[in-house]
Amino acid sequence: MKQRAWRRPPGSPTLTQIARAAGVPVTVVSKVLNGRSDVSPAVRESVAARLHEAGYTLTVPEGASALDGLVDLVVSGVQGTWANVMLSGIERALSRTGHDVVVVVAREAEPDARDWVRRLIARGSRGAVIALVTPTAAQHRRLAAAGVHLVALDPHRPLPTGIPTVGATNWTGGRQAAEHLITLGHTRVAAIGGVAHHRYSQARLDGFRSVLAAHGLDESSTELVRHGNWSRRGAAEAARELLELPNAPTAVFACSDRMALGIFDAAAELGLRIPRDLSVVGFDDLPEACWLSPALTTVRQPVCEMAELAADTLLRLMAGEAVRAPRVELETRLIERGSTSSPL
Repeated sequence: MKQRAWRRPPGSPTLTQIARAAGVPVTVVSKVLNGRSDVSPAVRESVAARLHEAGYTLTVPEGASALDGLVDLVVSGVQGTWANVMLSGIERALSRTGHDVVVVVAREAEPDARDWVRRLIARGSRGAVIALVTPTAAQHRRLAAAGVHLVALDPHRPLPTGIPTVGATNWTGGRQAAEHLITLGHTRVAAIGGVAHHRYSQARLDGFRSVLAAHGLDESSTELVRHGNWSRRGAAEAARELLELPNAPTAVFACSDRMALGIFDAAAELGLRIPRDLSVVGFDDLPEACWLSPALTTVRQPVCEMAELAADTLLRLMAGEAVRAPRVELETRLIERGSTSSPL
C-alpha cells in the first residue's frame, strides 16, 4: 500500500518549529511528513498531532485512489455468531470497492504495547469500523490527528463528538417483544438485560417496560428485571432466580439471543417446558435462534445490514465526502416462532 504524505498549507509553522514543539529532530518531522515507516508509533503520533494542529493535511499519493488500502474492523472479541454476521455485512460493502478488511481485537485491559489505537496508527490505517468498542476522547484525538476515520456500530456508551454511528431501534424492539407477549395474554412477564450501563440494553428494557406501564402491569416490573451481562451462564442464573419466585413469571424477554439460551437452560433444569410452561422472546435473530427446540421467537436486529451501512459510511468518509446524519438507526421487527404461546 502506498504511503500517504502531509501537505503544508501556506503560512503554516516551519518544520523547525514543529520539531521544537514535538521535542524531536527536524529529520524525524521530515520522515513523518513524507510517510516514512522508520519512525516509532509513539513519536509518529506526537508529530502527527503537531502537524494536525498546524493545519497540515494528509494526501493520497499520485496514482492511488482515495479508497485504496485496507479497512479495519475493531472489535472487543470474535466469539459467537454475532461477530460472524457483522463481518459478513462489512465484507459485503467492501467487496463492491475492492477493499480488504483487517480484524483488530481491542485488548483494552492489556499493556500499552497492545493498544489498538497505537496499532492502527502504526500501520497507517485510514479508517475503521468500531464495534463493541468505545474510544475515549483522548484516543479519538490521537486517531483524528493521524487521519484515521471512525464509524461506530451501536456503541454501548456515548461517543466523542464527530464519530458517526449506525445502530438499531432498540427501544422499539423492546416494545415489540412486550406487545407480543401481552397480546398472547401474559400478565406476569420478566426481562433479563445485558450489562446494566450499556445504552442499547437499557433502551430495550425501557421500551419493554413502557408497554407494561401502558397496560397497568408495571407495579412488579422492577422485581422481574435481572441482568445477565450478555452471557448464557449469567442469564441462566438470572432466569433461575425469576422462575423460583413464589409468583413466577409466565414469560421472559431476553435482551439477546445468547441470553435466551440461558433461559432455555434454566427452564430445562427446573423441569419447565417451553412454551407450555414458559414463553421466551430473544433479541438479535442470530442463527442459533433456529437451532433451539422449539425455535426462538425473537426481535430481529439487522446486524448484517447495520455493519454494511457502517462500512459504506466509512468508505464515504475516507473518500472525503461529508456524512449528514451523525446517527442512523435501522428498524427491528418481531420474528414469531415456537418459543411463545398463550399461558395456560
